[in-house]
Amino acid sequence: MDLFYWTLSSIETTEFVITSAKPERFIMKLNTYQKVALSTVAATIFLIFVGGLVRASGAGLGCPDWPKCFGMWMPPISPAELPNNYDLSEFNVFKTWTEYVNRLIGVIIGLLITVTFALSFRYRKDKPKVLYSSATAFVLVLVQGWLGGQVVLTGLREWLITLHMLLAMLIMVTLIYGVFRASVDELRITLPNQKRQWLLVMVAILFFCSFIQIGLGTQVREAIDVLKNMTVSPPRDTWISEVGVVDNIHRSFSWLVLIAGGGILYISRWWVTDAPRIRKIGLIIFGLILLQIVTGIGLYYLGLPPVYQVVHLTGIAFLVAFEFLFLLLVLHADEVPVEG
Repeated sequence: MDLFYWTLSSIETTEFVITSAKPERFIMKLNTYQKVALSTVAATIFLIFVGGLVRASGAGLGCPDWPKCFGMWMPPISPAELPNNYDLSEFNVFKTWTEYVNRLIGVIIGLLITVTFALSFRYRKDKPKVLYSSATAFVLVLVQGWLGGQVVLTGLREWLITLHMLLAMLIMVTLIYGVFRASVDELRITLPNQKRQWLLVMVAILFFCSFIQIGLGTQVREAIDVLKNMTVSPPRDTWISEVGVVDNIHRSFSWLVLIAGGGILYISRWWVTDAPRIRKIGLIIFGLILLQIVTGIGLYYLGLPPVYQVVHLTGIAFLVAFEFLFLLLVLHADEVPVEG
């Protein structure tokens, strides 16, 4: 069975490998731009994971100021190191360092995107879309840095947190697009016309449904934040049930996502028999949808366990990444007029 995968075994020897049932084995060495951009994609998903930890642990104000933390570039590790003009009750070493690590990863991503942008100039003549997407990611990460400061300075205003997370997703897909355009000749697949059209329709529906679901999910989360921050907060295990109609729509809409994902799985696994990369990614997408549903059920019935929150948020980042990669592969596939 053909397998398609990206490996990052080490930054010096990273290879893009396509293994086939055919005797030949094709290995494409990743250039510096592709290595840095892929590393940035991985770091962005990791940042979304850490952001989930920050939110689930309530560490969003672990550093009450910005860009410094308790007025220091290196935050304190004990109450004794806290500056005199800060309230001791504001300090929690776990929350402070969780938020500080979140900020450090954001800075690292900013540096990586800057390097990615600089390296993309090599493509300005033959593949200008690589430069454009890298430039877009560079601008977006500057906006993201400013927005992160606003989240802290406004005391974790709910809609700003949501915008902060959605912008991280947008940076991620922008970088994926840049890497894909840089590698499009090696990644191009061949699909019969009719199958390609069906796959395009199904993945477009799935992508649209996923973003609607993300929007609904963020509204649920914002409503929960309001309940959590009330002067007299209701019991934690009742928060979701008190959200109301938005959560009902969110849970019901998951059926549409599951059906669309099932359509992708059926077409890619049992109808498209000659595109192993498509089959593999289709299976991954369906598995991630099931993971989202299972963790969503756990969040509802188990009283919002923090670990479920983190997995749920990180899972949607992976799901969007694979959906977008799937869409790009199908969109740029070569067509075969007659099925063989």
